[in-house]
Amino acid sequence: MSFDLLVKNASLPDGRTGIDIACRNGAIEAVEADILADAKQTIDAAGKLVSPPFVDSHFHMDATLSLGLPRMNQSGTLLEGIALWGELKDVLTVEAVVERALKYCDLAVSQGLLAIRSHVDVCDGRLIGVEGLLEVRERVKPYIDLQLVAFPQDGLFRSANAEKNLLKALDMGVDIVGGIPHFERTMEDGARSVRRLCEIAAERSLMVDMHCDETDDPLSRHIETLAYETLRLGLQGQVAGSHLTSMHSMDNYYVSKLLPLIAEAEIHAIANPLINITLQGRHDSYPKRRGQTRVPEMRAFGINVAFGHDCVMDPWYSMGSGDMLEVASMGLHVAQMTSRDAIRYCYDCVTTHPANAMGLQGYGLEKGCNADFVLLQACDTIEAIRLRATRLAVVKAGRVIAKTPSRQTQLLIGGRPEIVDQADYAPVDEMRGSSDPDC
Repeated sequence: MSFDLLVKNASLPDGRTGIDIACRNGAIEAVEADILADAKQTIDAAGKLVSPPFVDSHFHMDATLSLGLPRMNQSGTLLEGIALWGELKDVLTVEAVVERALKYCDLAVSQGLLAIRSHVDVCDGRLIGVEGLLEVRERVKPYIDLQLVAFPQDGLFRSANAEKNLLKALDMGVDIVGGIPHFERTMEDGARSVRRLCEIAAERSLMVDMHCDETDDPLSRHIETLAYETLRLGLQGQVAGSHLTSMHSMDNYYVSKLLPLIAEAEIHAIANPLINITLQGRHDSYPKRRGQTRVPEMRAFGINVAFGHDCVMDPWYSMGSGDMLEVASMGLHVAQMTSRDAIRYCYDCVTTHPANAMGLQGYGLEKGCNADFVLLQACDTIEAIRLRATRLAVVKAGRVIAKTPSRQTQLLIGGRPEIVDQADYAPVDEMRGSSDPDC
């Protein structure tokens, strides 16, 4: 038997080691030890980690890499970012959107990021971003699964013709219904927008992904309405609440009511650690709020939590490199999820959890799954986050589509040249085969 690709001696995220992965016709045909077969290409993983590809379930590709256009965000706030975007989108062209988005997609592939859900603003009557990203979606289809969310950035009711534009974007082929209830003029309008947008999704059998309560205001409680409408319309498992930062500022008693409602409605929660920690708490003096939603508490309720990158070099965030390991690292630091098990969970928040939220088919490292995966210069998921591990090889449909040389340093000290590979440094407890308690 001959395969297209055979990866030998891999470690897997679930802890299995010494595993071979055989691929043929774009799918994984075997995942087991010591596969004896020929292959057109063989990769020796040498005990390093093979992971499903990274997944970003919350991004804004229409704005990416536009930093400085038309000017910089001086206050660093969410609202100035929205105002800046309003200035920029008036002069956007399809060509500019496509060029920047494709450049970002190249960066994403180099980072092993092969599935992205991008919100696209529909409040511009020309729908320039929609037109551009629909073209990008087709062009990157061979190597990135790109989902698009119709996002009324300026509010469904606050912005003239927003609903008309949203419906047109869906007719053009945008995949998912989005919203921003906390940006409507009143709490009542926000709740009304949640209801209307969920009805549109139910009528069209589409998923929902709503910017929800992205604010420091503890009285912004549109996630409660989103949970109610999800149940009323039978959308369980098809709805995501993104950001949910107001929950960070809510009192514990109300949250004790809210978390069971989110779990009952099977809503996916998407935190965006890099952006939440940057934009939230801007009006605080000291102490300053962190802003990220309550990830450990959601985990305890069995809510599917994913981490998104959200922005890279745009009006809201001047940093970013498309590295979902950086996102996972920030998420675990902000949430103080530092036990070994919790760190592994944060790795899942940039792989399997967002894949679940996006409804990706064939995702994973089991027989029958798509032959999409990443070989990392790390031995396990904890080490991958700690080192921001180099992506040694990125595989899509059983074909290597990106390679990065192993990261090594030659030390020239004490008269003895030495090669240092950071991945050789394992914690003592793991070398002994034990694990530490939660801390």
